[in-house]
Amino acid sequence: MAEQQKDSVKPAGEISSFKDRILEVFTGSDGLVSVAVVILGFLVATLLIFAVGRNPAGMYSAIVQVVSGWDLRRGTQNMYYVGEWFVSSLPLILCGFSMGFAARTGLFNIGAEGQYIVGLTAAQIVAIYGPPIPVIHWVLAVAAAVLAGAIWGGIVGFLKARFSVSEVVATIMMNYIAFYASRYITIGLPGSNTYKTVNFPPTARLSSPFLESITNGSRLNYGLWLTLAAIFFYWIVMGKTRLGYSLRATGLNKEAARYGGISVNTSITTAMAIAGAFAGLAGAVVSLGVFSSGRVLSVQDGYGFDGIAVALVGNSTAWGTALSGLLFGMLKSAQPLMQSRQIPKEITSIIMGLVVVFISLRSGVKILIEWQMKEKARKAQNESNQVTGRPAE
Repeated sequence: MAEQQKDSVKPAGEISSFKDRILEVFTGSDGLVSVAVVILGFLVATLLIFAVGRNPAGMYSAIVQVVSGWDLRRGTQNMYYVGEWFVSSLPLILCGFSMGFAARTGLFNIGAEGQYIVGLTAAQIVAIYGPPIPVIHWVLAVAAAVLAGAIWGGIVGFLKARFSVSEVVATIMMNYIAFYASRYITIGLPGSNTYKTVNFPPTARLSSPFLESITNGSRLNYGLWLTLAAIFFYWIVMGKTRLGYSLRATGLNKEAARYGGISVNTSITTAMAIAGAFAGLAGAVVSLGVFSSGRVLSVQDGYGFDGIAVALVGNSTAWGTALSGLLFGMLKSAQPLMQSRQIPKEITSIIMGLVVVFISLRSGVKILIEWQMKEKARKAQNESNQVTGRPAE
């Protein structure tokens, strides 16, 4: 009888190994957490739709139509919806990179919205006054947006590195400066009124006849290729270059990085400048790719703030953030289709909010699981000690 009881007790090493596997699933960096919370968010949204007396099939059919173009109700396909899905996702991905790149260096960049705005404003100015030469015109406008975003982010990085100014406070304040400065400058352009500027020359726009044709006249534009280039840039720089190693080392432990010969101040300033460049590029993609004229912003577009959620769900990695941006863009694009199926559009906002909340609970989940595993290990060890005659702990 004692032998059977002894055999039923798991060795402590096996329990520890099981605990490590569980922790890897729930707190690892392989994306399983993100997948789990997204599924959980959709499950909760499904229950909410049932609670308000609607059919959840309407939500899922709208999502299918966005990502594939298929209208399951009519059995027809229209790739226009796929193109618009990408149009909604591109600035979210780029602003997610702005948050994520800074986060990998140990910084919390809430200023992507301001960096996006200065990029958008710079792109609009160059689009209106730049040389109307095909390709060169929009390239200059995009370069101006990237440079403006980099400078705006670099200022915060310099203040953080040189004077230890909190990047959270600095970026929040600079968001408002960017917004009101953009309004003042844009309204002051000749031909502008309180909501728009003069039309852009065709040479300044990112329009792509090829992408428009394959997506049945959607607004999909050259911003797609610029975003793909940004994804590879993020992935290569952060994961495969000396600069990326310096930035990650600074984010993990500033003092250890400094001891290893890394210029922490330079890393902080560089990280914020590159983060700002991503958001500035998002401003160019929106202003030159979606609209035919410049805009006088009456409210903030919100891409920078949504980018924080995108980066959190994507674990601040290149491909994870890209997939997260596609997810959030899909939800935003599906809103009108959901409304046509009697599904409240607020459901998509609820899903996005739930996903962010669940992701934020990762540390809590880790602590809870560790505590549970320790308790199980302690009880198992006590049972083993009772069998072998050792005193219980």
